[in-house]
Order: sequence, then C-alpha cells, then structure tokens
Amino acid sequence: MSERNFRVHLQLWDTAGQERFRSLTTAFFRDAMGFLLMFDLTDQQSFLNVRNWMSQLQANAYCDNPDVVLVGTKADLKDARNVNSRQARELADRYGIPYLETSAVTGVHVDSAVTTLLNLVMKRMEQSTYGSEPNGSPAASHEVEEAPIRRWCSC
Repeated sequence: MSERNFRVHLQLWDTAGQERFRSLTTAFFRDAMGFLLMFDLTDQQSFLNVRNWMSQLQANAYCDNPDVVLVGTKADLKDARNVNSRQARELADRYGIPYLETSAVTGVHVDSAVTTLLNLVMKRMEQSTYGSEPNGSPAASHEVEEAPIRRWCSC
C-alpha cells in the first residue's frame, strides 16, 4: 500500500476521572477520535473504574467502537503497586485494545502510548478516507481529495 499524507491536528485533553466531573467528560467524548483510558497502577479502585469508563466511551463517543489504548500510570512505583500487569493485560485483551504501562516520572512509554493511539486513529482515518479493497489495497477513487472528511469513524 502506498504511503498517505494526512495533516492531523492533535489535541490531548486530560479530563478528570472523578465522578463529580463525569458530565463534563462525556461531552468531550462526542468529538474525540481516540482515547487514552488511564488508570493508576497503585489504586485498585482506579483500575476497577476502567470498565465503567469504557462503557461511557462506547455510549457517548460518536463511534460505536472508538480507538482506545489502556494505560496504567505510575509504573515507577513498584512497591506501591496494587494492580498487576496480567490483570490489566487480560482486561485490555477482552476489549481488544492495546495496553501500556507508563511513568510520568521516568518518561517510560509515555510517547509510546500517544503514538499507539495516533497510529490507530490514522489507520481508521485512512480506511475511512480511502477505503480498501478486500486484498488490503487502496480503493481506486478520483474523488479522494474532494471527499468531505467530517466523520472519520469507519465503524
């Protein structure tokens, strides 16, 4: 497949995870193309809330199956850890989404989390914009440049 060039305006919004901000955060879901669903590896309740947040994403995102990357934060706090990797990976596998553990302190996998999400979104954009044939090659179209690109979701 030939390489495509997209101009992307990337905005990362840190929406609060607390219950009192839930009505605000769901408003952001409608316009977002992808999500980093983060939880605190030192807080079991934070991990348990992932299922609820995933339901909120699926219910409120403009797409039935949004691009999501599950991210465990505070990976540097090994002694304070309350969620093991196996648990988190199994949950991510159940949802069919990637899983990464990050640390803002050490910087480990922070770039990878964003890049992983961006790659998922770009792949969806390309499929939505250019379409694809069953063999995986781009569909021939002379209107690609002129096609309205308002809704990127191909689901």
